Amino acid sequence: MSALLPAALRDDFPILSGNVLDGHPLIFLDNAASTQRPRQVIDAIRNVYERDYANVHRGIHTLSERSTELYEHAREKVRAFIGAEHTREVIFTSGTTASINLVARSWGDANLQPGDEVLTTVMEHHSNLVPWQQMAERTGAVLRHVPITSDGRLDMQAFEELLTERTKLVAVSSVSNTLGTINPIDEITAKAHAAGALVLVDAAQSVPHMPIDVRAPDVDFLAFSGHKMLGPSGVGILYGKESLLDAMPPFLGGGSMINEVRLDGFTPAELPAKFEAGTPPIVPAIGMSAAIDYLNQIGIEAIHRHEQVLMQLAYDALSQVEGIKILGPTPKDRAGLISFSFDRIHAHEFAQVLNDQFGVAVRAGHHCTQPLHALLGITASTRASFYLYNQPEDIDRLVEGIAAVQKMFAPRGRRRKRKQ
Repeated sequence: MSALLPAALRDDFPILSGNVLDGHPLIFLDNAASTQRPRQVIDAIRNVYERDYANVHRGIHTLSERSTELYEHAREKVRAFIGAEHTREVIFTSGTTASINLVARSWGDANLQPGDEVLTTVMEHHSNLVPWQQMAERTGAVLRHVPITSDGRLDMQAFEELLTERTKLVAVSSVSNTLGTINPIDEITAKAHAAGALVLVDAAQSVPHMPIDVRAPDVDFLAFSGHKMLGPSGVGILYGKESLLDAMPPFLGGGSMINEVRLDGFTPAELPAKFEAGTPPIVPAIGMSAAIDYLNQIGIEAIHRHEQVLMQLAYDALSQVEGIKILGPTPKDRAGLISFSFDRIHAHEFAQVLNDQFGVAVRAGHHCTQPLHALLGITASTRASFYLYNQPEDIDRLVEGIAAVQKMFAPRGRRRKRKQ
């Protein structure tokens, strides 16, 4: 328990400290979908709109210069946070989905030909499947999928067999948003590079929760979102090696991404502007900068240790609940989230009762991993995901609520027998 962060951190989050659902304090366990925002981030956003806001890179007046400085300072914060070599390698997008689509459209369309292969996995979020399916339709390239083992880990033997000289890109999540599996990105990257393939990492579920250095596993592209790491929605990051981004054509056309425009054509701007057409997410980026400050102040390693304690507590408690099936690996290979299914109760029923009667907010559905759920033989699951403001008491409330749901939906005969 010594690894736990102070419970007082919850006071930094207005929505948590003052929100009560039917007499119960809000227990927010839907952090894999989106986290809450601390007062420091909210204040940073408000301050920009009240004192500094103007469009960036286009004006010579004071507000534009101040806004531009804050926006580019946010880019530097992101660079340092993920260990990128230069800010030219940090592209602001609207989120992880947009970042992956940018690579699929720009790099994919320019480099893939019929017969080339992109290797992804069956545990991917739809955002790391659909863009490659669309790319395959456009280019004639082939999309292949690494299977998983019975305990929810990537089948690395199958990965090696699928990885051939035809593989041009491996697109993989660092952490499964459904199974919680922490994938061996170092090993995947080393083997992909040895085969001549590039690597794109969907890091939406890892950057907010554990230390990330893009140069350590030497990934080629990495995508993540601000709203999953205490920042605003509407902003995300594409990291790419400068040599790759420099060779890629612009994905969107318009203002900011040009150096010169003529009636018969244009020349693109230098990085990173080449991929930031139109008015960028100015205030969301500045809010994301404040979120990084907050995370750095606490320490990302401390956050990871805190989540691991909570995950272990939840895993142990749920393992004792009769009838529940936990999806994914054991705690040794798992991040701070747990999804589970129950054969007699739909995930939506679990989630609704937990929210309405216990103030516990969890996720219910397929979590944008329909192929994975189909493989597991279920249509939906219930997911509890933890972050720095959660405490062991939240897990107690979760387990208490699950027991109440099971009792509520127990067969009539079974309920009568318990009363005898």
